[in-house]
Amino acid sequence: MRLIVTAFIGVVVGFFLGVSFPTLSLTKMSLPSSLFPSIDLNYLEDKYSGLSTQALLNVWSSLKRNRGTASHFYKFNETKIWVPTNPRGAERLPPGIIVSESDFYLRRLWGLPSEDLTIKPRYLVTFTVGIAQKNNIDAAVKKFSESFTILLFHYDGRVSEWDEFEWSKRAIHVSVQKQTKWWYAKRFLHPDIVAPYDYIFMWDEDLGVEHFDAEEYIKLVRKHGLEISQPGLDPQSKGLTWQMTKKRDNSEVHKETQERPGWCTDPHLPPCAAFVEIMATVFSRNAWRCVWHMIQNDLIHGWGLDFALRKCVEPAHEKIGVVDAQWILHQSVPSLGNQGKAEGGKAPWEGVRERCRKEWTMFQDRMAVAEKAYFEAMKIDPPNSTAT
Repeated sequence: MRLIVTAFIGVVVGFFLGVSFPTLSLTKMSLPSSLFPSIDLNYLEDKYSGLSTQALLNVWSSLKRNRGTASHFYKFNETKIWVPTNPRGAERLPPGIIVSESDFYLRRLWGLPSEDLTIKPRYLVTFTVGIAQKNNIDAAVKKFSESFTILLFHYDGRVSEWDEFEWSKRAIHVSVQKQTKWWYAKRFLHPDIVAPYDYIFMWDEDLGVEHFDAEEYIKLVRKHGLEISQPGLDPQSKGLTWQMTKKRDNSEVHKETQERPGWCTDPHLPPCAAFVEIMATVFSRNAWRCVWHMIQNDLIHGWGLDFALRKCVEPAHEKIGVVDAQWILHQSVPSLGNQGKAEGGKAPWEGVRERCRKEWTMFQDRMAVAEKAYFEAMKIDPPNSTAT
């Protein structure tokens, strides 16, 4: 009888002592390791330090219930997986878990992932900017609806000063000083990153957009089957070089032009056709996947690309064109040129321009060498060859 009474009193006292302590520290208890297999107790205590004892025990109970499922998974994982058709480096993963593409969609830190996005932008527009052109960019961004993701590449490092614009708070900002549009594009616009977007606008910062509407532009691009395009340039634009990119009146789109005598060896080749400039280019998703791979990692100014874009669509003279009904004004503000360095008595912009010309020649040489090597390896005659 004494033993029974003593045990009963001990149980009652222990119960009230336990209730008097609101939390339980698992890491301070000496329990067999087999009771908590492969569980980091410090992690559990830190993660759930704000929970009551009962709530913490509920968490542990949930973990125990899932233990069977986890063990089942690990048994499967002992079987070697090798899928050669997976993306390079992911051959050991089951195909169903692979996510090879991404996007620039902004997501919340709470709630369900499936409820993060009230709208999924279908298009992407990028501007390479300095703070001196913020008002111009503000006017340009307002021409693009919520169907567009806005991405700013800051070449002057001044990002926070754009916060005065409400749209800037939902834009993507990438800041690396003294870099160009094509440097950014090669590093941040991989085709698998921009895959959700039907069209990618890659624009400079010095464009007047008074007569431009992005949604109407997209309609015309689709209507005329353009894979690579640009808005027509207002005849009042500064530095207007090519007839092909000049806006035409009473026209929606044009795909060819007449240039100066001797400039075009073929009416279907640049600069008379299959040609747009690189200041305000618009790419379809498929065209950009090709163009991105053609951009050279070290040739950052992009000079020469405009003459080679035709290699990424077929037939190029039908799928590259200029949209006349939505036009822009090129203001030719040499902002990025002033980011250069004065050397040898030359102004900063002179050094930048000199490198542009050198890169153009280097790009042409690389393309010629690559094409020659391919045709020789395939033992076929290159196009326009006179061999029989």
